[in-house]
Amino acid sequence: MNPTSVGTQGLAFAAALVVADALLSAALGLGIGRALLIGAARCVVQLLLVGLVLAVAFGSASPWLVAGLLAVMFLAATREIDARQRRRLAGLGGRTLGGMVAVLATLVTVLPALATLDAAPWWAPQVVIPLAGIALGTVMNGVGIALDGFTTLVVRERAAIEARLALGASRAEALRDARREVMRSGVTHIVNQMAAAGLITLPGMMSGQILAGQPPVEAAKAQIFVLLLLAAATGLGVMGVVALAARRLTDSRDRLRLDRLVTSKGSAPARSR
Repeated sequence: MNPTSVGTQGLAFAAALVVADALLSAALGLGIGRALLIGAARCVVQLLLVGLVLAVAFGSASPWLVAGLLAVMFLAATREIDARQRRRLAGLGGRTLGGMVAVLATLVTVLPALATLDAAPWWAPQVVIPLAGIALGTVMNGVGIALDGFTTLVVRERAAIEARLALGASRAEALRDARREVMRSGVTHIVNQMAAAGLITLPGMMSGQILAGQPPVEAAKAQIFVLLLLAAATGLGVMGVVALAARRLTDSRDRLRLDRLVTSKGSAPARSR
């Protein structure tokens, strides 16, 4: 099978469909047309720029350039996680907590996985950048959801948590239910993705490889490898960020410390009782 390429005609057709959706939204007064058009425009510009940068990286095969691109990705993921929080942990360490955990979870899973592949050298940009990118994006979503859900739940259930602490429960015991709930939320998307793979949908990587001419069985093996890697990284990131946030919002005397939490608009920290 020859690789399938997308030309100008195909891109124009896809763009026309998005414009049609935006016009339909305007006609029905749904208010989503502007968001659709802006999102599509950003998608086009960002992906074309990334394509140009990756073409340079793939051509040079420089480990320093690969490291630089990964650093940019890590910084962007850290900023994105922080931007999604309705309540932030105070201080620079609090604002970067989610990003640091997501980056660490990505590196801990992706770097050993590279040793199992046939890439030569192991830091080949054609392998490292796509694999790290898809892993980081998935972990970022899980960590962002879990961290935001945890801080929101702790504030909402403040009275119940403080009551448990007053009755002699340790901070781990008082926060157990909250931790369990947000960890489940953080990994739900990757669990659903694995459960639907093949039966309901063909995942993006597998579809792309088949379109590029790869035998379906080989494409399926590559997709399984990636999905299992994503599940491991996401689980590690979600558990790590919730554990660290729980320690940050309590102290060694098993007291709830909501004074270490600020809203996303930078208002004064909440006060613990």
